Amino acid sequence: MNQITLGSVPRPDEPQPDLAAAVRRLAHTNVLVIGDVMLDRYTFGEVSRISLEAPVPILAIEREVALPGGAGNVVRNLTALGVATAFISVVGDDQAGSDLTGLVGGQPNVEPWLLVQGGRTTTLKTRLIAAGQQLLRADREQTDPIHPKLAERLLRIAMDAMAATSVTVLSDYGKGVLSADVPAKLVEAARTTGRKLIVDPRGSDFSRYAGADVVMPNRQELAAATHMPVDTEAQIVAAGQHLRAQHGFGAVVVTRGNDGMTLVDATGSQHFPAEAADVFDTSGAGDTALAALGAALAAQLDLPVAVRLANLAAGISVGKVGASVVREADLLSALTPQHSALRKIVTREEAVEQAERWRHRGWRVGFTNGHFDLLHQGHIALLEQARASCDRLIVGLNADTSVRRQKGSPHPVQPEAARAAVLASFACVDMVCLFEEDSPESLIEALRPDVLIKRANDAADDAVDADLVRGWGGRVLRIDLPREQLATMASLKV
Repeated sequence: MNQITLGSVPRPDEPQPDLAAAVRRLAHTNVLVIGDVMLDRYTFGEVSRISLEAPVPILAIEREVALPGGAGNVVRNLTALGVATAFISVVGDDQAGSDLTGLVGGQPNVEPWLLVQGGRTTTLKTRLIAAGQQLLRADREQTDPIHPKLAERLLRIAMDAMAATSVTVLSDYGKGVLSADVPAKLVEAARTTGRKLIVDPRGSDFSRYAGADVVMPNRQELAAATHMPVDTEAQIVAAGQHLRAQHGFGAVVVTRGNDGMTLVDATGSQHFPAEAADVFDTSGAGDTALAALGAALAAQLDLPVAVRLANLAAGISVGKVGASVVREADLLSALTPQHSALRKIVTREEAVEQAERWRHRGWRVGFTNGHFDLLHQGHIALLEQARASCDRLIVGLNADTSVRRQKGSPHPVQPEAARAAVLASFACVDMVCLFEEDSPESLIEALRPDVLIKRANDAADDAVDADLVRGWGGRVLRIDLPREQLATMASLKV
């Protein structure tokens, strides 16, 4: 397999075909993840009053979300990239452990080995969130080392799983799975099976990971492990070189938040500036970077390319709200020239995440939908008035199969790709999202727009959509188009 080399870092507005090709190779890889899994619970609601019992806000709960966290979040990001993933961890025999087993097992392309230790408490983090802000986090956990017999079983399973995968990732959150001599034995097993091993370390004693191919500490962890200053890039490089020499690491990748990443290996050092356009939420960015690095090395990409992709993935992650993952489409979109209108055409998952980011900024999100086949003056008038009623406009576009079911052949006249591209070219349209269903109801429910825009003569057909939006406090706007424009739309049957 030919390796892709990085060369000079291209400007953001230049095409990057080599990196795009590298991204497409990630989905054809397999990775083993071993580490501390936890259950992340997010409770979303609205605060409108203060308690009479104590000076604390009262959260009126609207919805709750449970996701795998810790090493489980690394797995989520790998599967989002299309990577076949084996996962080994330990949970307790409690409700949180049972929930995690179901959540991890329900992900595509995952072979889970969640070992159960009786009497152990599964790590659970509960976050209360209102208006995009975290009010409180409550943790329940047990950080004692896992039982020695369970550690032996974990190592036996890991040996077999390493033989079936290309790269092993250790995600150490200090919760007891990678304790005592378990990391050292995993490094030895990786060498025996001829597999690369990457470590996201925890604590200041990096001798536990001696011999790993790549360690990925943040700036603070690097300082704690080396007792050296890390204020400047030169100091970070010196500390990284010391860490490599001290513990026999193949490479050290230092994550530096807003300052990007620095790679230190046998050839020297290389700095990768941060690639985040907006920063909304930094939680989980390290897991995202770790997953991208593991997938890239599994694809046999050169280390500088792998670090560049990990850095890019981290930049995308902090621009998302909540525990979102980075997908292949996100990476490819970030590598597309900024002026391309085609970046507005997104999947449902991407649309939901972008809508949340817009609301986080205080912007009103609008939604309208239709077939938009053979665009004409009436459509343009609808779109322009719709955009005037909100800060950002999402257009739901019926896919070809949906149009065909509703109108029969030869509709649609224009295929969905062409219709989406034309819509995306309008300045008044901020995002285009296709849907396969005949009704946009499920898309509207996922997006939760603040404003729903419809043509006035569609009132009877759109009652369900309108009720949905009003249910969460949104507004429904019906636009009266001039009679001649309605006549044109009717005559064209679009």
